[in-house]
Amino acid sequence: MLKNQSVLIDFILKEWLLIVSAAGFVIVSIYTGRFPAYSMREAEVLLILFVLFISVQGLQNSGFISEVSAKMEKGGFIPLKLISAAFFLSMFITNDAALIIIVPLTLSLNIDRRDIIVILEALAANAGSALTPLGNPQNLFIYWFYNLDPIRFIVVMAPFALSFFVLLLIVSFYIKANIKDNAVTAAPERSHIKMALIYGILFIIVLLSVLHVLPIESCFIVIAYGVIFDRRSLRIDYSLLVSFFFFFGLANGMKLLLASEIQHSGHVFLFSALASQFISNVPVALLFSKFTSNWQALLWGSNAGGFGSLFGSLANLIAYRFYITHRDSDNIMRFSVKFIVLGYIAFFMAFALYFIVSEFQKDNIFQLF
Repeated sequence: MLKNQSVLIDFILKEWLLIVSAAGFVIVSIYTGRFPAYSMREAEVLLILFVLFISVQGLQNSGFISEVSAKMEKGGFIPLKLISAAFFLSMFITNDAALIIIVPLTLSLNIDRRDIIVILEALAANAGSALTPLGNPQNLFIYWFYNLDPIRFIVVMAPFALSFFVLLLIVSFYIKANIKDNAVTAAPERSHIKMALIYGILFIIVLLSVLHVLPIESCFIVIAYGVIFDRRSLRIDYSLLVSFFFFFGLANGMKLLLASEIQHSGHVFLFSALASQFISNVPVALLFSKFTSNWQALLWGSNAGGFGSLFGSLANLIAYRFYITHRDSDNIMRFSVKFIVLGYIAFFMAFALYFIVSEFQKDNIFQLF
């Protein structure tokens, strides 16, 4: 009996987003009396996420990403290299995948201040992922849903990402992390190098599809390769994909319930950032896109909402869970307090930065609004 209860609790803690999205989907569908309608654009977003997860999983299985990350163990400035790696990796393989690689690497090192480094890695991953359409699921959705130009997207988010990057670099210089035992990961085998090359090409196909260089149908090449040649790459986070399906439907139903459209950019930013603290920034982006055309404010708000609470971003939960479940972690309560305090410092800094940038750019050719 106790074992069954423990399994149920573990499932709820792990799949809370899936449970919440499914419950919201059912409740709104019953309340509105209709099954949500799905657009072709929403189906395309699900397809891109699916093949993106497959290509990243393939790169991880090849050992290529881990090998690149492990090279950062050599020499000094370990916090700087780890935090920078989280920032830059998140731009291309999502903040979740970046932390899945970097946080275990950090915890495997016998260094001081691992708790602070892990927290800063989570902040860096959220900041870096904000810069590109591929950086996180909500960015990809907003980019695809509003049919945006990639350069325009990057320009809008550059002040956000680069400001936090500079700040995190400064902080990392003051972190003293002495390595006592620096184990280096062995180089991948030749077959793994071939595998990494193949998935690198598949990842480029996904990237070119996202940038509208290749047709969306090109993504089926990635699925075909996984099904025929490497089914291990298909072992991805399907619960997140299903959660997206439910949230698309939930957002469609909420659009019917919300009679008035939020147009003021400040309102969109504030509401999306604050709502992210409770239901995560991914569903917030899906929900708000249904009743606002102000993609810039929504983009800033959903990314700023990734800071703050543990629920603000799935990346936060990934970093937090890795640390508290590691065998050498101690004083979990103190770590939790540090995580939340530093997260909310970044959250309120993002608030201030948004309004400063929006005021500064009113007369600029790259104005936000």
